[in-house]
Amino acid sequence: MLAPDNSSPPVDETAIIDDAITSRRSVRAFLPDPVDDATIRDILTVASRAPSGTNMQPWKVYVTRGEKKQAITDAILNSGIRAEKAKWDEYKYYPDKFFEPYYARRRAVGVALYGALGIGKRDVDLMRAQHDRNFVFFDAPVGMIFTIDRRLNQGSWMDHGMFLQSIMIAARARGLHTCPQAAFAPYHTQIRPILGIPDEEIVTCGMAIGYEDATKPENNWRTERAALEEFVTFVE
Repeated sequence: MLAPDNSSPPVDETAIIDDAITSRRSVRAFLPDPVDDATIRDILTVASRAPSGTNMQPWKVYVTRGEKKQAITDAILNSGIRAEKAKWDEYKYYPDKFFEPYYARRRAVGVALYGALGIGKRDVDLMRAQHDRNFVFFDAPVGMIFTIDRRLNQGSWMDHGMFLQSIMIAARARGLHTCPQAAFAPYHTQIRPILGIPDEEIVTCGMAIGYEDATKPENNWRTERAALEEFVTFVE
């Protein structure tokens, strides 16, 4: 009987999981390299273990690539509706008026992104063009559209968010990157007939998934996170 091989160092599961979480970010430029259906199925199977109240699992996913993905792009970009005029008529993502500390955080992200791309604050057309890249899924080979039954309440929306996060972490474990995209939500009218989404489902967001193009400047900056003291209270 062979003796066990103890020469290999033990696997640090904590480091692996922490890396999958901390390396997740919103990638805004992807390589054209394909992602096979088996990998997407594995990611969604893992993510389906996300918690939900009384195991309701309040999520639906439409996985698109090729012609269907392009049809979504064409329908939105040819709709004549500019991003700033799109109606958030199904749900509201942001407050009507931003306030601190959220306004400063939002502004910092915009400054960093457009700064990395060399877009000035008066380059309105370039800003619009960058925003419109949402609708080509930032050139990712796979685009997902997510929905939730409109009869469900806020608790199920929390569960829905945990499912989305689980997808993004499972993708990182397989060397893939993602970008969650609420920008698709106001264009549900254009998306519904292409994917056959019934009226009882609210389009919550999209998500690009693929391999990062590390040569692009929009992928070479990092967002900051608030210190624990800003959002944690220890009560003893």
